[in-house]
Amino acid sequence: MRRLQLSFAALFVCGAVLAVGQPPEKAVIGYIYSPNRPLVPSDVAAEKLTHINYAFANIKDGLMVEGYAGDSENYRTLNKLKERNPKLKILVSVGGWTWSGGFSDMALTPQSRKRFIDSVVGFLDRHRLDGLDVDWEYPGQKGLNNTNRPEDKVNSTAFLVEARAALDKAGKAAGKRYLLTMATGTNDSWIEHTEMDKAQVSLDFVNLMTYDMAGDWDPVTAHHSPLFTNPASPKGQSCARSVDLFIAAGVPASKIVLGAPFYGKAWGEVSPADNGLHQPGKRVTERLRTNFRDIKANLEGKDAFVRYWDDTSKAPFLYNAEKRIFISYEDEQSIGLKGSYVNERGLAGIMFWEYNGDSEGKLLDAINRALRP
Repeated sequence: MRRLQLSFAALFVCGAVLAVGQPPEKAVIGYIYSPNRPLVPSDVAAEKLTHINYAFANIKDGLMVEGYAGDSENYRTLNKLKERNPKLKILVSVGGWTWSGGFSDMALTPQSRKRFIDSVVGFLDRHRLDGLDVDWEYPGQKGLNNTNRPEDKVNSTAFLVEARAALDKAGKAAGKRYLLTMATGTNDSWIEHTEMDKAQVSLDFVNLMTYDMAGDWDPVTAHHSPLFTNPASPKGQSCARSVDLFIAAGVPASKIVLGAPFYGKAWGEVSPADNGLHQPGKRVTERLRTNFRDIKANLEGKDAFVRYWDDTSKAPFLYNAEKRIFISYEDEQSIGLKGSYVNERGLAGIMFWEYNGDSEGKLLDAINRALRP
């Protein structure tokens, strides 16, 4: 009887019961960032998402609080999306690049962790949310000149363990299961400053921020979210390398969610060799809008911006020889290949930053086609 009970327990994934032999549905996680802007339900394709991570909640005085004045109304709007997609899960993402300064102090002691976690439980209940996404940028590292300590390595793990226990207790009382996920860095430094083999036990998903791998802070152009590593790249990073890194660190492939950007990165003063790829570059002085929708509407194939394809990295890029501008970005072809890679590697799914970068849904449609062939 015990063996039978365990078999049935193994069929529960994120609160849903799966048919015997049926693989779990791939996650399609959209980060929505809407500071002081009311969300409009018709603007969100709820049927094409499994999870929404609403960004961001803040940490103030050791507690989790709403980030913006309009957040309460936006949470109500997001919950209404479940009328169209009852399976949709709504999570709040806390921290982010700008608001990660309070994590180290919060995680420092059992008392400070409990105080914060109690506020999380209250926050989720107040806004009728389905879980917490932790976006600590970064444990043991300064990020945006944040307080950080060597102890962050073990304290971040302790925080996740204690948060998991508290969410399980609260979920049992509420008749649901709260999700706990984490947005992570993607390089060796993140692995060195965390205990991912221990941390992953408490997490439903490990959301790899496999973007911003290059930008105009780098002196040489490169793809900022390449699927595979191009040997000519000066940084040598790629999504596949990050996946291998996390699996080697003890994270099961089935918990890894691959990140994709709905925006691009630009360099100026780039020489025309190899159409600007892996060439010296500087910050662009011309104002450019590089959300995906703006790239497609105003740049790609227009005003001398030519699209090129790096078949090694499986990534597109634009180069304007007249203006000497190089742009790395994601498009339907590259994100579709990422979806195929997710299936082939047995990963949990794809998440993306940020929903409003693709208002026509071209990238989201490509994700769904790839993950649900």
